[in-house]
Amino acid sequence: MKNLKTIAITLLVAFGTTLATAQSKKINPEKSTINWVGKKVTGEHSGTVNLKEGNLIFKDGKVAGGNFTVDMTSISTTDLSGDWKLKLDGHLKADDFFGTEKNPNATLVFKKIATKANGVYTITGDLTIKGITNPVTFDMAVKGNTASTVVKIDRTKYNIKYGSKNFFESIGDKAINDDFDLTVNLQF
Repeated sequence: MKNLKTIAITLLVAFGTTLATAQSKKINPEKSTINWVGKKVTGEHSGTVNLKEGNLIFKDGKVAGGNFTVDMTSISTTDLSGDWKLKLDGHLKADDFFGTEKNPNATLVFKKIATKANGVYTITGDLTIKGITNPVTFDMAVKGNTASTVVKIDRTKYNIKYGSKNFFESIGDKAINDDFDLTVNLQF
């Protein structure tokens, strides 16, 4: 019984020490940006989407975790104006694409982190879009109170098939690439 108490106290101290050395840094959504680019056979469109909230967790000065929520209702096209912008923004929010009425948020939760170089990490996380979760891997650079990455996402893994030549073979020059790119700059 005495040994069991000793083990319990040792685990409690060790666990408490681990918690004490981990530091959560809250992301500042107003100073952080997420830019997107979607390409098609005849060109591309670009825009923004807003970060709702997020945290990076550090342990011993290195990234040890992270979780983020993106406000998908904020998706906005920046390369168009007027009626064309309104039309594309509406279509991106519709069920053909992100279905923001039913799925207003997308989330990313870090699951595995490996140090690639000084201040550069290879992150594998669970990305949830439209209620569908898939793993995604990317490199993230951290310097001071900033972090940045470029992530390529295959939209078809999240049941976003509109205009995909993999699902609509006779679509021709109206095809939209399955991948879209996110350029993320975080401040905390």
